[in-house]
Amino acid sequence: MRTLLRHAELATLSGATPWGAIADGALMIDGAQLRWVGRDAELPTGTVVDAEVDAGGALVTPGLIDAHTHLVYAGDRAAEFELRLQGAGYADIARAGGGIRATVAATRAASDAELFSLASARARALMAEGVTTLEIKSGYGLTGHEEARCLAVARRVAHELPLDVRTTSLGAHALPPEFDGRADDYIAAVCAWLPAQAAAGLVDAVDVFCDTIGFTPAQTRRVFEAARALGLPVKLHAEQLSDQGGAVLAAAFGALSCDHLEHLSAAGIAAMRRAGTVALLLPGAFYFLRETRLPPVEALREAGVPMALATDHNPGSSPALSLLLMLNMACTLFRLTPEEALRGATVHAAQALGLADRGTLAAGQRADLVLWDAAHPRELAYRFGHNPCRRVWHAGVERPR
Repeated sequence: MRTLLRHAELATLSGATPWGAIADGALMIDGAQLRWVGRDAELPTGTVVDAEVDAGGALVTPGLIDAHTHLVYAGDRAAEFELRLQGAGYADIARAGGGIRATVAATRAASDAELFSLASARARALMAEGVTTLEIKSGYGLTGHEEARCLAVARRVAHELPLDVRTTSLGAHALPPEFDGRADDYIAAVCAWLPAQAAAGLVDAVDVFCDTIGFTPAQTRRVFEAARALGLPVKLHAEQLSDQGGAVLAAAFGALSCDHLEHLSAAGIAAMRRAGTVALLLPGAFYFLRETRLPPVEALREAGVPMALATDHNPGSSPALSLLLMLNMACTLFRLTPEEALRGATVHAAQALGLADRGTLAAGQRADLVLWDAAHPRELAYRFGHNPCRRVWHAGVERPR
């Protein structure tokens, strides 16, 4: 099936020009790939297609990519939100048995069908704003069986929705009650679960929460070594609440991304630059937790470290289901430019997932694209509480509206 989309304002995010902009552009979808992208006036003569779409001057961008989510869980933590407003800290709540452990209890009690229903509804909310690829982490099961169950639910989301899902094993998310006082033993268990997860085809990458209320750098290293033995790439919840040197450690393992990074050091930035590790910024968590220490955006920019954006959807610190809102937050809170924000939710988000076949509009790339009710790509970061997504193509097939 060949489809020609014409008369569009293309933000290809490819090439050296701002936005990769092509005025009055056109692109040809051939199967699941883009076959041709350029100015409408330069369409090859004799082009034959099965269908033609007139964009009427509307904006077309690559499909959006949400590269950090925790969509598979049950329950909510609205009561903790109220406690924080009354002065309780995130770490205080976690130490008192709330936080991640509360979600673990609810998730373990939920059936597979319930978890899938909840996760797929969250995924559909993201899809409605033009998301065509997302990552889903485990981390709310914290036993071998429960972690595998959550990863299987994430795989099912991809099988049943017109959406690509990359799964990340985050067994080292928090210490479950069964292992109180035995963090090293729990890390040994997490490492022991990974071969079975990999053999079952449930996992694309491995993550760890390395922080004062998470796991130490030494424990993180053990998980990374187990992942490397299986040929699995790693990423890290790094330097969110304190500087544990996690970014330097992750970069030494060639991490795809380091995420959060409010307390990132100069040494961490240098290590990430050398390793080609993406800085994945999560403004929703920064906002929701009322943090005041900004990630070092200017230093990352000067070092040439690519910056991605994601919702970090989770019940405790970022219950957001709008990647477009994250674009606005990244600009207003972190001072990214609108172009940096859009690149962060497309080409750099793809890089954070280890995917080279999407995130830009160029010949040979996957045909993941969005037609927006907008004239210029800066509008996507400018407005919030507004969804201008008009039409979406995923792997060359238009999603039903």
